[in-house]
Amino acid sequence: MIPTQDASARKREIDEKLKQEQDTLSFIRENLEKSDQLTNSMVSILSSFESRLMQLENSIIPVHKQTENLQRLQDNVDKTLSCMDHVISYYHVAKDTDKIIKEGPSGRLDEYLACIAKIQKAVEYFQDNNPDSPELNTVKVRFEKGKELLEAEFHSLLTRYSKPVPPILILDMIGADDELDTQEEVTLDHLPETVLQDIICISGWLVEYGRNQDFMNVYFQIRSSQLDRSVKSLKEHFRKSSSSSGVLYSPAVQNKRKDTPTKKPPKRPGHDHDLRVKHLSDALNERHGAAAGKDDVLDIEIDSYIHCISAFVKLAQSEYQLLTDIIPEHHQKKTFDSLIQEALDNLMLEGDNIVSAARRAIMRHDYSAVLTIFPILKHLKQTKPEFDQVLQGTAASTKNKLPSLITSMETIGAKALEEFADSIKNDPDKEYNMPKDGTVHELTSNAILFLQQLLDFQETAGAMLASQETSSSASSYSSEFSRRLLSTYICKVLGNLQLNLLSKSKVYEDTALSAIFLHNNYNYTLKSLEKSELIQLVSVTQRKAETQYRELIEQQIQSYQRSWLKVTEYITDRNMPAFQPGAKLKDKERQMIKDKFKGFNDGLEELCKIQKVWAIPDKDQRDAIRQAQKRMITQAYRAFLQRYTNISFTKNPEKYHKYRPEQVEAMIERLFDTSA
Repeated sequence: MIPTQDASARKREIDEKLKQEQDTLSFIRENLEKSDQLTNSMVSILSSFESRLMQLENSIIPVHKQTENLQRLQDNVDKTLSCMDHVISYYHVAKDTDKIIKEGPSGRLDEYLACIAKIQKAVEYFQDNNPDSPELNTVKVRFEKGKELLEAEFHSLLTRYSKPVPPILILDMIGADDELDTQEEVTLDHLPETVLQDIICISGWLVEYGRNQDFMNVYFQIRSSQLDRSVKSLKEHFRKSSSSSGVLYSPAVQNKRKDTPTKKPPKRPGHDHDLRVKHLSDALNERHGAAAGKDDVLDIEIDSYIHCISAFVKLAQSEYQLLTDIIPEHHQKKTFDSLIQEALDNLMLEGDNIVSAARRAIMRHDYSAVLTIFPILKHLKQTKPEFDQVLQGTAASTKNKLPSLITSMETIGAKALEEFADSIKNDPDKEYNMPKDGTVHELTSNAILFLQQLLDFQETAGAMLASQETSSSASSYSSEFSRRLLSTYICKVLGNLQLNLLSKSKVYEDTALSAIFLHNNYNYTLKSLEKSELIQLVSVTQRKAETQYRELIEQQIQSYQRSWLKVTEYITDRNMPAFQPGAKLKDKERQMIKDKFKGFNDGLEELCKIQKVWAIPDKDQRDAIRQAQKRMITQAYRAFLQRYTNISFTKNPEKYHKYRPEQVEAMIERLFDTSA
């Protein structure tokens, strides 16, 4: 059970809490009543505000709508006035632009083009809105006038600032490809930058609005003329410089080179060509007197033409780069084709003239003319890849011009080679044309010089010969095939030369001189082959050629030595009885011995006198032949003297014993020496 005191305390506690709760409840009721009063008051205020706001809105909205309509009307008026001003401006375009159009675009291109744009818009407006208006004709006329002046300005700028490229600069461009130490690439500025930009701007406008291609024709005509003049000026520069000093150089390139104290003439583009062409031409024509001067001119013409070909390629490349900035892309190839025609045709015509001159020279049997073809043809074939690249996209007739010239040169070159080989075979045997001392014949030296010249142009010469082949292998000939053809040709020339020399040797009545003649020519041929690369070229098809020539030389030496048998037969024991020293000889026996001595003396003197004026140009061969003769004669002579020294066959021995062995050797030593 809970004690009574605890229950009372518990009751008091509960009563206190109940009272607190009742007080709290009363406070909440009072606050709720106040909140309701405030809410009712706020609702009343908001209702009043809403009513007033609706009244204000009903008053403002009509005013706003009226203001908006007025603003729209104002905008429409402004737009109408602006359009009216714009339309009215079209009627004043002709007057406003009259002064600028009449003065032209020179020096004020941007302003001029802006005026043209205004006129063009006026034309479009009248065409769309009032095609029957007289103002349309006015602005049309003004537009055409403006276009004509633009075209005239285009023509004027090109004409005024297009100049031929100076020859010195062209030589720099050509030399830049060959000079490894050239530090800067040579570039061409055909037109000043400001002028170029004006021309580009005008061409762009004419393409977009001009609706004709007349300016493209103007462009290619002017630039074509300058290209041709540039090439011709280089050619004229060559002629003048060569005639005055013989030295061609470019100061611009010279200043870029290091460690070069002197100025040197430029090399042919792509060639390490020396003076052998000129030397050979001189050698082949020295009999013609004034031919040497013509050869000098010819050599200048060759160099000039080769440089002009290279110059054309470089200039054409530069012209195409310029053209791409000015001419629309779809017209570039056609315009470029027209642009290069004049210069290209002149070069091809000059090439055809060279071919024609060579053809006429071959008809005169002047085969040195082929030498003009070789360096030119070699350069044309080396330049052909660049040519093809430059002419890419041009007409087929344009592309075929260089191959056609190459074919013509190959044909005439091959003809010259073949006729030269035939001329070697058919050179007439004239006594007046034979060397009296048996030295090397002019035909031999000319033939060898001609063949040596082919070494500089092996591929070119081989291609010439291959171009005349009709076999299937020739249609796709390789360098090895052309090398074999050239080897066969050289062997043919050498064979023809050998046959002709054999025929010529029969002109000599003295067989010994004939042998010396053949020996000299064979030896000269062999030495010349060995000194140059000809022997390697010959060995491609004739591996034993060197051995065969040595055998021929030895045969002629032996043939020559047989001429001394008529001397040595006097000092042999043939048909002679044996004589005892101190024995008395019969008159017949004494006479036999006297005849022996006299025959030897007379034969020795005669041969030495005759053969002294003969020639063996090769010192080694000359010494070897002398030594062989001295050994053969003096040995037999010493033995002869030993047999008859102690035999008394005459009262005057000094009359018959005229020469000691040493004197005989000295006489033989003077053979082939006119100065002895």
